[in-house]
Amino acid sequence: MATASAPGKIILFGEHAVVYGRPALAVPVLQVHAVARADLVTDKRIGEKWADAILVEAPDIQLFSPLSHLLREPTPDPLASVISSVFQLLGISHPPALKITITSTIPVASGLGSGAAVSVAVIRALAAALGHSLSDEQVSQLAYETEKLHHGTPSGIDNTVIAYAKPVYFVRGQPIQIFSVARPFRLVIADTGQAAPTKESVGDVRKLWEADQHRWEAVFDKVGKIVVAAKEAVESGEIASLGPLMDANHALLQEMTVSSPELDRLVLAAKAAGANGAKLSGGGRGGNMIALVQPEKAESVASALKAAGARNTIITTIE
Repeated sequence: MATASAPGKIILFGEHAVVYGRPALAVPVLQVHAVARADLVTDKRIGEKWADAILVEAPDIQLFSPLSHLLREPTPDPLASVISSVFQLLGISHPPALKITITSTIPVASGLGSGAAVSVAVIRALAAALGHSLSDEQVSQLAYETEKLHHGTPSGIDNTVIAYAKPVYFVRGQPIQIFSVARPFRLVIADTGQAAPTKESVGDVRKLWEADQHRWEAVFDKVGKIVVAAKEAVESGEIASLGPLMDANHALLQEMTVSSPELDRLVLAAKAAGANGAKLSGGGRGGNMIALVQPEKAESVASALKAAGARNTIITTIE
């Protein structure tokens, strides 16, 4: 038996523009996590019927199925894809009988990286049960391939920050940069309760960009400058300057049409309750928003967000 966990994540700055080569900042959220357990039922290879002998259980989504059923879908289930990718990487053509159990406290389709966290946890648990240890880079790359099934053209930021479980300055196609946090700062994360269809919102931004590349490249440039300024502020401990940068980033995301009435209402509620800045986080059109707060105001801002319609709030410290 082997068990592995993976944290959730939030994007601090740079969502959507990151798909077009601009930087983004993302951090793990340790208060929520996905857990995968892989039990080796027998070490005897099953033969051609091996997929029937691998049981996948995810009680949170009422999934209880042999892997063979998940592989028979017109489009392979993401869980089937990530499990198969581990076997392929390890060179195992006929794996032993296994039971894989997945639980998660990360809300699905909320911008907290639920899909990537589940993938990372499954990859690590399954590899360990089979007697192998994978590097963070290998885990991240396998999870990225599965992210394509979730999001179409993902930036790669979710699998990266979750696999490494550290604050990441991410530029698509460039080496990973872990950035330092000079002074801890407090965030309130609020869930709109609306599913965030990342694949749809990414696709809609793509259509806008295709129709007027000059305009949207300029918008993405503005986002990139905000991200660079935010990284410098975090690394120098100038936390107070993050609030206005959040507000500016949210305005650009509104311009990209990826905000929503629910997100905008929560952003305004957080600001009215004393937050220093607030923005949506993730794909938008639902999911989560984040608010930068002074520690003594965290509870009152969280209460104001719930009163404004947030389904759930998380208070987290980035350090």
